[in-house]
Amino acid sequence: MEVFWAVGYDAATLSQLKEAMGGLCSPSLYAAFGSKEQLFREALDLYQGSICRWASVAMAEDDTRDAFAGLLRQAAVQYSMPDQPRGCMLDLATFNFAPASAPIRDLLRERRQWGEAALRAKLDLGIARGDLKVGTDTAAMSGFYRTVLVGLSTQAQDGAPRERLLAIAEGAMFAWDGWVRAAA
Repeated sequence: MEVFWAVGYDAATLSQLKEAMGGLCSPSLYAAFGSKEQLFREALDLYQGSICRWASVAMAEDDTRDAFAGLLRQAAVQYSMPDQPRGCMLDLATFNFAPASAPIRDLLRERRQWGEAALRAKLDLGIARGDLKVGTDTAAMSGFYRTVLVGLSTQAQDGAPRERLLAIAEGAMFAWDGWVRAAA
């Protein structure tokens, strides 16, 4: 998982993957996973099911604004952890795909779209709960906050310190009030 997270799908070599798995030989790797693509799929499932638990916890917050503020703050912290690759595997493993890797590119696009749909669902629930005004453009708002998350991931990979990431997250929450005021 960490090899794919650090260097991306196409750049991850079989040598790097075998070494990360304790020196596993190629026949054993293929016997266990079938292909590099299947290994990546399992690594991505592991990443989302374990490393990304913080996102589900943040989004479980009752108050919609608090959920988004917590999500952005936790992203800033998680993306800058010193004992793991920086940024988000889901975002950073997606750059510069070879044509043969189109299924992985499509898988990552699907997972990112699912993430944005989850943000929109939380916003729609916020309208139903009275946290946001009826008429709030939840499609644009979820797209905006998904873009902020990707930006935090990229900034983290570029070495931005945690304090900067937290400041960006706080700045993005200033936009929340603008969305609320702009709603019909």
